[in-house]
Amino acid sequence: MRVLKILVPFAVASLLLGVASPLTAEYIKSSASIEATPQHKKSTRIITQVISRFHYKKQPLDDRLSEQMLERYIDVLDPNRSIFLQHDIDEFQRYKTRLDDYLLNGNVEPAFEIFAVYRKRVDEVVAYASSLLEGNFDFEKDESYRFDREDAPWSANQMEREQLWHKRVKNDWLGLHMADKEAEKIVETLNKRYAGLSRRVNQFKANDIFQMFINAYTISLEPHTSYMSPSTSENFDISMRLSLEGIGAVLRLESEYTTVQKTIAGGPAKLSGQVHTGDRILGVGQGVQGDVEDVIGWPLQDVVEKIRGPKDSVVRLQLQPKGSDSSQVKLVTLTRNKIRLEEQAANQSIIEGLDGLGNLRIGVIDVPTFYRDFSAQMQGDKEFRSTTRDVRKLIKELKAASIDGIVIDLRTNGGGSLSEATELTGLFINAGPVVQIKDALGRIEVERDVDPGVAYAGPLAVLVDRNSASASEIFAGAIQDYKRGIVIGEPTFGKGTVQTLVDLRRYAPDNTPNLGRLRLTMAQFFRINGGSTQHKGVVPDIIFPTAKYLSEHGERALENALPWAKIRPAKYQVALMGDMRELIENHKKRIIDNPGFVMLEAYESLLDKYESRQEVSLLESRRKAEWEDQEKLRLDYKNRFLVSVGLEPRKPDDKPPEHGGDVDEADELESNAIKHIELNEAARILVDAIRMHAPRSAMQLTR
Repeated sequence: MRVLKILVPFAVASLLLGVASPLTAEYIKSSASIEATPQHKKSTRIITQVISRFHYKKQPLDDRLSEQMLERYIDVLDPNRSIFLQHDIDEFQRYKTRLDDYLLNGNVEPAFEIFAVYRKRVDEVVAYASSLLEGNFDFEKDESYRFDREDAPWSANQMEREQLWHKRVKNDWLGLHMADKEAEKIVETLNKRYAGLSRRVNQFKANDIFQMFINAYTISLEPHTSYMSPSTSENFDISMRLSLEGIGAVLRLESEYTTVQKTIAGGPAKLSGQVHTGDRILGVGQGVQGDVEDVIGWPLQDVVEKIRGPKDSVVRLQLQPKGSDSSQVKLVTLTRNKIRLEEQAANQSIIEGLDGLGNLRIGVIDVPTFYRDFSAQMQGDKEFRSTTRDVRKLIKELKAASIDGIVIDLRTNGGGSLSEATELTGLFINAGPVVQIKDALGRIEVERDVDPGVAYAGPLAVLVDRNSASASEIFAGAIQDYKRGIVIGEPTFGKGTVQTLVDLRRYAPDNTPNLGRLRLTMAQFFRINGGSTQHKGVVPDIIFPTAKYLSEHGERALENALPWAKIRPAKYQVALMGDMRELIENHKKRIIDNPGFVMLEAYESLLDKYESRQEVSLLESRRKAEWEDQEKLRLDYKNRFLVSVGLEPRKPDDKPPEHGGDVDEADELESNAIKHIELNEAARILVDAIRMHAPRSAMQLTR
C-alpha cells in the first residue's frame, strides 16, 4: 500500500456517502459560502516566489506540476475514493493544466470550488449513513470489504457507491462488535463518527481550505515542504514551547487514522512500553474516568489538541497496535509529563559471559537522540549537557572497566543536533570532514571535526535500524566512510534533507497581517564519500534479515521524496579494515536457527502480509479465525524465543497492561530480551572482528 504522508493538519479522511448532483456553476455558487481572501492572494504569490528561488528542488510550476497538484488536493479531501463520484472527478479535470496559471496569478478559487462540492456531498450523506445503522447486518454472509481504495476506481454512480458504503459501515460495526461493544453503544459510536465529519467539515474556515490547497502544491514537490496558516503557525509555536511536556509522541495522518510516527526517548509514551511506531489512535479519553472519544476520521490537529494537556494530567489512548485487527484494541493510560533529560541521555552497559564472546567484554553506549542543552549553554553554564559530553564520560567509564570493544546503539534514534553528530564523530576519528551540505544554489559547506585526537581508538561497531534518521545517519555514514567501525543492522530511514521556517511577512509590506509560514526544504546532506543519506539511508556493512521487509518504509515509502544523489567526495583518510566476507558468513551461520532472529523475521513476514492486504472478510467466523491463526503463530514464535533465553512462555489469554505504569516484571524481562536479540549479535560480530584484527585498533591510513 502506498503511503501518502499528509503534512497538513486539516487533511480530512472522508467517512460518508453522498448523493450525486451535477457540478454546475449554480451549484458551486450556492454552496460556496467560504471564499478566498485578499491575504490568500498575497500569500500565494509569495509562496510561489520563495519556492522558485530557494527550494532545493528546482521544479518549474508548469502543467505537469498542475496535474499533480489537482490529484493531491483530491487525495487530501477523499484519500480512500469513497466520497466523490467519477462524474465529479471528470468535472475537476478542467483544472488539470490550469492550476499553475491560477497560482502564478495568486488565484486559489479552484480550491474553494472543489471543496464546496466535497462539503455538499458530506452534508448529503450523514442522514444516509445513519440510516444504515438502523438495520441489521448479516455477518454470516461470505463477502469482503476493500478498505484500501487508494488506487481503486471512483464509483461510477450513486448505486455503486452505496454498495461500497454498505460494506464500509458493516465493517465498522463488525470491528466494534468483535471488540465486545454492545449494539446500542456501536450505534452511538458510529453515529457520532459519521455525523462528526459533517460538523467538522462545516467548521472549516477559509484559511484551512487555503492551507490544504497550498500543501497539495508543496507535497507535489517533495514531502517535507509545507505551508502553515497563521493559526497552525501559532499552534506550532505552542507545541515547540511545550515540546518537553505531553506524552512524547510524533503523530501523522494516514487515511482516516491518526498514527504514531515515533515515540520520543524520555517521554511518557516511550517509557510506558505500550505505545509503538505504527500504532493507530482510535480514541482519546481525559482523566482516569473520562469517556473515550472516538477520533477516527478527525483532522490531525484536532486529535493533537485532545492529547495535549498540562503536566501531571492523565490522558487515555485507545490504540490499535500495528499489524492488528481493528477489534484488537488496548487502552493505555499515560500521565502527561516533561520529557526528562536523564531519560534521553546516553547510557552505557557491558555485555559479557555471552555465548560466542569467550572472556571478551563489549561495552554498549545507547544514544537515544542527539541532544544539546542550548538554553544552559547560552546562559554560560560550562557543564551543559550534550550527547558528545555524556558519551565522552561513558567511554572513560567503559575503558576503566577494561572493555574490549564498543557498540554504539543508534536504533530508533531519529536525529537531533547536527553539531552533536559532528562532534560525536570526532570522538572516534582524528579530525577531518564529517558531512557535506549542499544548498539550493549548489554551494557546498563541509562540517568538520576540528579537534585532533580521539577519545576511543579501539574496535567499534554502530548498530542502526529503519528508524535511525538524520543525525544518526550522518554519524553512522561517517564512521562507515572512514572505515572506523562496522555498521550493523537495517538500512536507515533515509532523511537527508534540511528544512527551514520562512515567515511570509518577511516578503510583504510592514503593515501586512500574519500570512503564515512555509517549512522549506533548502539543502541536502551528503556523506564525505559524496553519496547522499537521502532516500537510500546508510546501508550497513552487515545487514540483518528483517531488512528485506523495508521497501515501504522511511523516505522510500514517501511520494515525491528526493532521490539519492552524489557529489564530489571530500578529502579524508580511511583506516584499514579486514575483509567482511568472513564476518558476514559467521553472522549468517549464527542466526539461521537463532530463535530470536527467527521470531523477528517471522513477525516482519506476518506484518508484511497483513499490511499488503487490500480487503478484509465480513464473515465474522472467518475474520475471527484469521486473527486467531495469526496470533497463534505469533505466540508460537515468541514462546520459542522466551524459552530459549530462560523466560516463562506466554499464554494465549495474556493481555498487555492497560496502564503504562503497571508493566510487570515479566513484561520488562521480555522487552529487554527482545531488545538484546540484535544487540547481542552486534557484540558477537564485533568479537569476530577483534579476533580477526579488523577493524584495526589504530587507524592505519591508506590515502
